[in-house]
Amino acid sequence: MLLIHCPYCEEDRSELEFRWAGEAHIARPENIAAISDEEFAEYFFLRNNEKGLTYERWRHIHGCGRFFNAARDTVSDRFLMTYKAGLPKQALPETGASEKTVETYEATEGDAR
Repeated sequence: MLLIHCPYCEEDRSELEFRWAGEAHIARPENIAAISDEEFAEYFFLRNNEKGLTYERWRHIHGCGRFFNAARDTVSDRFLMTYKAGLPKQALPETGASEKTVETYEATEGDAR
């Protein structure tokens, strides 16, 4: 079981209390009525879905009910940090977790592509 830190409740809680809410820091077009159908489809439907470090929105559904952002490694499923919604994308603290962690995992697991 994963423990996720809620930046509003200031405590680590079971992953069962949270729901994933998509990629974080998606900029909404200023005048959405003026964009083309292709631009709207790109904004609304297309996401990066990258392997490794990703910034996501989460909601503490069975706690305070608030949305927050998280930096998570999708390879190890480890949360590197969480921070309040509305803040700009945060730099990762120096904890030793880096892209080297992902490279080591890929090399040892023999990831097939």
